[in-house]
Amino acid sequence: MDPLDDCAEIAYRPDPETAAKTNVRAFMREYGIDDYDELIDRTCYGIDGVEESGVEWFWDEIVDYLGIEFDEPYDAVRDDTDGPQFSDWYVGGELNVAHNVCDRHATPDAPNRNRVAVVWEGEPGDVRELTYHELARESDRVAAYLESVGTDPGDTVGLYMPMVPEVVSILYGCFKVGAIAVPIFSGFGTEATATRIADAEPAVLFTADGFHRRGSSVTLKDTADAAIEAAGHVEHVVVYDRLGRTPDTETPNEGAPDAGALDTVPWTDGRDETWAAAIDSQPVGHGAEPLPADHESLLLYSSGTTGEPKGIVHTHAGVLLQCSKEIHFGFDHRPSDRFFWVSDIGWMMGPWMLIGNHAFGGTVVLYEGAPDYPDPDRFWELIETHGVTTFGVSPTAIRALREHGDDWVNRHDLSSLRLLGATGEPWDPESWRWFHETVGNGECPIINISGGTEICGCFLMPMPDQPLKPCTLGGPGLGMCVDVVDETGESVREAGERGYLVARDSCPSMTKSLWSGDDRYLAEYWSRWEDLWNHGDFAQVDADGFWFLHGRADDTLNVAGRTVGPAEIEGVLVEHPAVTQAAAIGVPDETTGTAVVCYVILDPDAEPTDALRSELRALVGEQHGKPFRPRAIRFVPEFPETQSGKVVRRAIAAAHRGEDPGDRSSIENPEAIVRIRELQ
Repeated sequence: MDPLDDCAEIAYRPDPETAAKTNVRAFMREYGIDDYDELIDRTCYGIDGVEESGVEWFWDEIVDYLGIEFDEPYDAVRDDTDGPQFSDWYVGGELNVAHNVCDRHATPDAPNRNRVAVVWEGEPGDVRELTYHELARESDRVAAYLESVGTDPGDTVGLYMPMVPEVVSILYGCFKVGAIAVPIFSGFGTEATATRIADAEPAVLFTADGFHRRGSSVTLKDTADAAIEAAGHVEHVVVYDRLGRTPDTETPNEGAPDAGALDTVPWTDGRDETWAAAIDSQPVGHGAEPLPADHESLLLYSSGTTGEPKGIVHTHAGVLLQCSKEIHFGFDHRPSDRFFWVSDIGWMMGPWMLIGNHAFGGTVVLYEGAPDYPDPDRFWELIETHGVTTFGVSPTAIRALREHGDDWVNRHDLSSLRLLGATGEPWDPESWRWFHETVGNGECPIINISGGTEICGCFLMPMPDQPLKPCTLGGPGLGMCVDVVDETGESVREAGERGYLVARDSCPSMTKSLWSGDDRYLAEYWSRWEDLWNHGDFAQVDADGFWFLHGRADDTLNVAGRTVGPAEIEGVLVEHPAVTQAAAIGVPDETTGTAVVCYVILDPDAEPTDALRSELRALVGEQHGKPFRPRAIRFVPEFPETQSGKVVRRAIAAAHRGEDPGDRSSIENPEAIVRIRELQ
């Protein structure tokens, strides 16, 4: 069965009047572009007979079009003398992300000065709002503090913080002084946190006493201390008071996660300071320093769910132009929008949504806790309460929420929603349709995006004026010269064949290298084919021009010489009414080389019987052929997942084989690994 068969029909067509009012249509009218195909050619691939590449033309034009402010104009949009691997963008120009996303909106005569920049809701239900004026002042204080402890441009600063409003002030304060912000996922344990501190070597770390998760208090400072003890480098720790824990100066630097009582925080005098002492007393008026366009802004680490985490280096110009471009065009930014994407500051999507929306003076909604606490309608209640217009989430989270049924959604007024968003992994058609029809009432397009931490943005994303098929990613993001190639690097895009997603050109936000050096950067992304960025995903373009992804190429199941992505097997299983989630892994087989084993989470009303196992095995065999019929179907109550909702298949496969799954610190529910191992 072709994996696109169940995604062959158009499921959403935008109202013509609404489509005509989108930002992307306004851009097309401005430049005399007649249709979508011409738009992609003009911005990605170039136009026949025009010497200038489409990529360079687009990234030059949108600086003024989007109102991005350079302190010093650039001399050339790009210098790619050393090839696409080491392109230098906006040569000679100077700017600062913080000026564009914060300070310019907070001047006395700015229309957005008193506009709400951040709406925050904590898991217990507490709500805070932060205006641009307040955000500018608080980020000034962070900048002043950083300079007071000797932070220079190019120094790294760690953010091991829960998702509270202060993370925005810290991020922008780093940008203001030219420090490199290093966000670290708040759900990481000691080992993963220490790994990142050891690699980035920050002298300053911002953290908190803890945060709320599923009705419990999760300590954070304790883990930070243990990580610092293991990694070194950190000389100053600023502790934000979220839980009301009191500094325990009687037992300094105990370090271990169980140090001190729950109502106290382990403390090291001379190194640790409270947020109130370190930040609140600092002066305002610092402002954003003009910096070279290629000055480093962010050091983002890959999630660490596979292999050694990569330190990915981004620039001020790169993240600002990419994030704002995607919010303006792909998510059709309007001044009245309230943008809520389920993320942590430690994941790329955290800085992405802040920078992209705040470039236009928009409002971002942040949430601290679990998606289903105290009830499965927490997101739907939040959307209704805060008038969210754009809601982004992972497919895994939607599959889990869908399991609770439609009633939890239907009891809330979600009419404020205008667009839905998704990223992180491939969809299955049933869950995509449920998200579109039940959450979006069949009226909201799903802007399903895919790119990565390496580009702080998207290679693929639909435009909001396009029709959609289930699970599609639309087409190339504007200014992104992507293709689908075979094993030899030859394009198979127009032939409709499945192949590897690559980029044929650079973009401003493409990582300038890896923190560990150029050798690993070139080996990871540029070594397979000459001058082609290998993104590691399987992609396919159907006969109607819709792009689809089939999962990671390194996750491929090669059975008897035939390959299939785990997502394709899983998509068949979740079509069955008894199945809510599925995870497919490969195991050694003497005959076929690899055999398929599937772990399945059932609907609460379904019975885990041998008859159902046989039925599911047969279903996969019918759809993909007998060699892919699972050797075993195992029923489990949950999968190991990161806090952002990604299923950690590496951990499932290791537990199945009885091996050590390695670093579990990114996994929110490690007990799921134990249950899988017990089944063996």
